[in-house]
Amino acid sequence: MSKKMIEIRWHGRGGQGAKTAALLFAETILATGKYIQAFPEYGPERMGAPVQSFNRISEEPIMIHCGVVNPDYVVILDPSLMNSVSVTGGVNENGKIIVNTSFTSSDIAKKLGILVKQVHVVNASQIAIETIGRNIPNTPMLGALVKVIGTLDINEVLNNIKNKLTTKFRHKPDVIEGNISSIKRAFEEVVS
Repeated sequence: MSKKMIEIRWHGRGGQGAKTAALLFAETILATGKYIQAFPEYGPERMGAPVQSFNRISEEPIMIHCGVVNPDYVVILDPSLMNSVSVTGGVNENGKIIVNTSFTSSDIAKKLGILVKQVHVVNASQIAIETIGRNIPNTPMLGALVKVIGTLDINEVLNNIKNKLTTKFRHKPDVIEGNISSIKRAFEEVVS
């Protein structure tokens, strides 16, 4: 990873785990020795309402403390948000958009009015249903993000996430294994 700070914006709906994914991602990256930030942006939203969460990753201390305005990566947990939220706002031509969808990258690029090379797709909802048993696409999208960033070691990420999940779900090994499996599958299945 370069000295450059990486900024990520997560778009989801309340209850889909955008906040949880951003926090889990940050804790995982922190374990690798990097500096991180993770925080949500929401008001009185309720289940199903649009929410955003943010991450920053850097080799050096992060001195800014505001929302991510020009993300390097945008992770969209719910593709219906593309109809009502400016998910590409602030993204430059080198930015990457990762979408939970069964559509192709070119379909999504056309819909968003961006270059096909910027779009990565994975059917995180299907992966979540098959591995976790519920349509909560946050951990599969985390796996897709790791793949698209391309500079993070997936095995190190998986080990760190497994440790975090084991602390929280030690009496539910199926939850731990389901989430780890969903991350691996999305990492392998995300396409541009």
